[in-house]
Amino acid sequence: MEQTQETATDAAAGRRPGAAGPRPGAWRFSAAPEESSVPRTRHAVRDRLLAQGMAGERYQELVDDLLLIVSELVSNAVTHAAALSPQVHCELVIDPERVRVAVLDGHPYRPRAQSNDPVRPGGRGLLLVKSVTLQAGGECDVEPTEDGGKVIWASLPLPAPLLPAPGPAGTGDGPDGGPDC
Repeated sequence: MEQTQETATDAAAGRRPGAAGPRPGAWRFSAAPEESSVPRTRHAVRDRLLAQGMAGERYQELVDDLLLIVSELVSNAVTHAAALSPQVHCELVIDPERVRVAVLDGHPYRPRAQSNDPVRPGGRGLLLVKSVTLQAGGECDVEPTEDGGKVIWASLPLPAPLLPAPGPAGTGDGPDGGPDC
């Protein structure tokens, strides 16, 4: 799997050095449109998320949601776009507030989320992506690319920053020993 990287420095992204939260950046993972690309892309995205500081309990649900979305979108591209797309690209962008994953392929067909029909096998991947994205407070869409293909993306918010632990009691300037606010 080919990986390219464009990263923003902490200073350029408006972060204080050592600030809590994931480090911003942008990456592109390219693969052949074949079934084995689905787990390879998912693992590459997982490894990058963890390397950027999204390990631990605070980020577990977000990482799980992103990996499910990547799996579904890459699987759809492999299944439906392989004939017109010699490569499938997955983009990952982390900024100070959100994480965006996108899958690009060369097929012009704009898919739509299917209804949940228990009789019909398959066809629920985009419905699942949409549901997971909305439940996480994010957004998703399908857009045409300049070369006639499409990009399907989902953007999820990062968890709220952790509040600093309160200091020892009686250290403030107020009459009750707390801070004056």
